[in-house]
Amino acid sequence: MGGGERTAEAAELQERLLPVAARNGDGGRGRNKGKLEKIYLDVLGVCCSAEVALVDRLLKPLNGVRSVSVVVPSRTVIVEHDPAAVSQSQIVKALNKAGLEASVRAYGSSGMVGRWPSPYILASGFLLLPSLFPPLLPPLRWLALAAACAGAPPMLLRALAAATGFSLDINVLMLVAVAGAAALGDFAEAGAIVFLFTTAEWLETLACTKASAGMASLMSMVPPKVVLAATGEVVSVPDVNVGDVVAVRAGEVVPVDGVVVDGQGEVDESSLTGESFPVPKQPGSEVWAGTMNLEGYIAVRTTALAENSTVAKMERLVEAVQKSRSKTQRLIDSCTKYYTPAVVVVAASVVVIPLLLGAPDMERWFRLALVFLVSACPCALVLSTPVATFCALLRAARMGVLVKGGDILESLGEIRVAAFDKTGTITKGEFTIDGFQVVGDKVDMGQLLYWVSSIESKSNHPMAAALIEYSQSKSVVPEPEKVTEFRIYPGEGVYGPINGRHIYIGNRGIMTRSSCHTVPEMSEQRGASVGYVICDGEVVGAFSLSDDCRTGAAEAIRELRSMGIKSVMLTGDSRASATRAQEQLGDVLEELHSELLPEDKVRLITNLKASSGGPTLMVGDGMNDAPALAAADVGLSMGLSGSAAAMETSHATLMSSDVLRVPAAVRLGRRTRRAIVVNVVFSVGIKAAVVVMAVAWRPVLWAAVLADVGTCLLVVLHSMTLLGEPWTWPKRRKGESESCRARRRGRWR
Repeated sequence: MGGGERTAEAAELQERLLPVAARNGDGGRGRNKGKLEKIYLDVLGVCCSAEVALVDRLLKPLNGVRSVSVVVPSRTVIVEHDPAAVSQSQIVKALNKAGLEASVRAYGSSGMVGRWPSPYILASGFLLLPSLFPPLLPPLRWLALAAACAGAPPMLLRALAAATGFSLDINVLMLVAVAGAAALGDFAEAGAIVFLFTTAEWLETLACTKASAGMASLMSMVPPKVVLAATGEVVSVPDVNVGDVVAVRAGEVVPVDGVVVDGQGEVDESSLTGESFPVPKQPGSEVWAGTMNLEGYIAVRTTALAENSTVAKMERLVEAVQKSRSKTQRLIDSCTKYYTPAVVVVAASVVVIPLLLGAPDMERWFRLALVFLVSACPCALVLSTPVATFCALLRAARMGVLVKGGDILESLGEIRVAAFDKTGTITKGEFTIDGFQVVGDKVDMGQLLYWVSSIESKSNHPMAAALIEYSQSKSVVPEPEKVTEFRIYPGEGVYGPINGRHIYIGNRGIMTRSSCHTVPEMSEQRGASVGYVICDGEVVGAFSLSDDCRTGAAEAIRELRSMGIKSVMLTGDSRASATRAQEQLGDVLEELHSELLPEDKVRLITNLKASSGGPTLMVGDGMNDAPALAAADVGLSMGLSGSAAAMETSHATLMSSDVLRVPAAVRLGRRTRRAIVVNVVFSVGIKAAVVVMAVAWRPVLWAAVLADVGTCLLVVLHSMTLLGEPWTWPKRRKGESESCRARRRGRWR
């Protein structure tokens, strides 16, 4: 509609000028490998799932089109095609022939349409207004018929395209209603139907594109070009290799994941993690694609290709989530398959049966049948779930939580038990060595630290970093290349042969694996984690480490408790270390399980699921948490600080280390469930009210049309409330006066 129309010539021009709008099959942008490309189209004519089959029927027969995906809430069509066989302009033409008002989305565009309505709406309204005064001049009534004809062309094109595929969509049903009103001589009602329908559809499009603008911005955070620091050459981001050093000046977006090697500055990571404060960066600091350098100059050595960066993975996840359907949506879609045909049969019966029985006032029965036909469109009901889910997923992404689908979001709203890993989840994962000693005097301290640091250099565990740092503080230089074979035993420790010695490093669990059964006594601080170094089956060293709880961890668990959610700690660490963490939290955990292997965590998660009577949440960050994350109803991984295995197997990813996002995600899940219920009740209730009014009083076609398309608009607007913070009435503090409480109402969220 207005602002969204684009000719095929303009599409061809955009295709030549904006080649970066094409995306290849792996989700990256701009790299033309002579293979399939992926383009994103804004298709304003897609208002509900009824148009999905129409889009498929128009595009899939085109030579070179490999796959077509339709995202109804954002009115987006994603086409994977061979550019040598079919061009972008040909794809646009195929959709526009059916009046779907398609255009190629340019790189970085939000997909927003113009504020002004289309010429069809303006012409229809301009002609309809004077037609409302026929008593002054009787011929004015014909302007209403002209208004219907002026606004109908887009509706007519879509209706014809749907009819050729033997499907009934809202456009077909509205045209039948318009034709029926005109046949009865009520031209004003026919014109009103067209004007109300097209106007409400335009407003709905504005609302949908506003809701999808944030998601589109998430998917275009990385700039298309980058400057190489060594030469100053400007190259495409997909052409940057691992190890290249790129320059990022103040005000520029970091184009790739990497490590700062020169310069310093503050980086805004809110687009990725939801953190509201800039993060200082200096040499050695990690930075991620899609974040913005606010001040200073930094040179970044890349650690991942563009298609493997954090933001690229996030983009692929967002795209997959948009195309997925929740269980509620699948249930509604299956019901609507039978709803429309059933109502059409009822509408036909309302006319045929009275006609056969010779009932008087057939005009009333005919109008009643038209009201039933208009009510046969389930658009509002079909939109009730996906738009709410879409807005909630966008809200979650904005606050740094990536949820992998509507089903997960709905399960978050039903959580009854939350299980937390300790190291790196409840605690910071920043270990301090409290003690390191040689056992048995079989090896000197320098040799022991050399073995430990060389082997642990191949691990990314937080304990490994602490051991390496401790060794370097003792002037020991690790040589990881001397470790010929390296193995990780999740929940136990690591193994690596070096200089002909077989070295195991880990907790008590590693001792059985190393065939060592003697556990030495070690003086340690209360609550510290204890580790052992085993050489050729004998303990030669022992060490203790301590770790503090994250800021906000205790508050997060208290918030979950206030929502009626039980919190449990599952850790592979020692009982003493787990108890120390519990004391730091203030005894807010209801259960504590320590010295667990990965399979033990899975068993406990299974038991919690069976005993809680509802979904179970697992929050973790390590490789040893991956099985438990997969076993839980909702597995939430600590994305940026966690392991790749945890991120891949989890159902949602927390893109920052702020554990307070966990109760926020649960609250969002509950709000989403409430919004869906309200949308469904509203959609069904309004239609039922219109039908009851038509049967009991007088069938009014324009009222039925307004109720139908108006309900769609209200469903979208109500779903968009999920994009903002919920309003909560501030609780009255102890000893606080009502006037003081009133002044705090400005802190609603």
